[in-house]
Amino acid sequence: MASRIPEVVDAWRMVASRREFEGRVPLAAMSRLRGSLFDDVGEVRFVLAFGTGPMRLPFVELQIEAELPLECQRSLRRFLLPVRLQQRLGLIRDEADEAALPEDYEALLVAPDGLLRPIDLVEDELILALPVVPVSPDAEAVECEFAPTAEEVAQASPFAALSGWKKK
Repeated sequence: MASRIPEVVDAWRMVASRREFEGRVPLAAMSRLRGSLFDDVGEVRFVLAFGTGPMRLPFVELQIEAELPLECQRSLRRFLLPVRLQQRLGLIRDEADEAALPEDYEALLVAPDGLLRPIDLVEDELILALPVVPVSPDAEAVECEFAPTAEEVAQASPFAALSGWKKK
């Protein structure tokens, strides 16, 4: 069941009614993610499905697809990183409840009022998917040896200062 994405939802009501939301959002609308991107051209497609799993544990499952424009750190050119994520977040009220979650669940601590921002969940997952050093798959590897000059070697020597005393 697909429907319009509300800005804020009550997590526990969504779980009880097993709601599903499907949508698209422009990258330009994701302010925290934008700073890590080359530009904000593009959009994110996602599905959020609320429900209960084993032992009636509440969850929200995210399926996210996007092509993130990043700057290759080898070529300094724009490239698109395809991102396909599927993540199940176990909804917990207290940090101590995290231990009860199955291995394939990530914990999501829900505020006492039970409110969640669906777009923030999507943005969080995309931020976590960013590589530390973005490198385009088609960028050529730089293989070069940078040997120090004789002057640099002399300056780096711990005994370089003593060599001047030796001549006196």
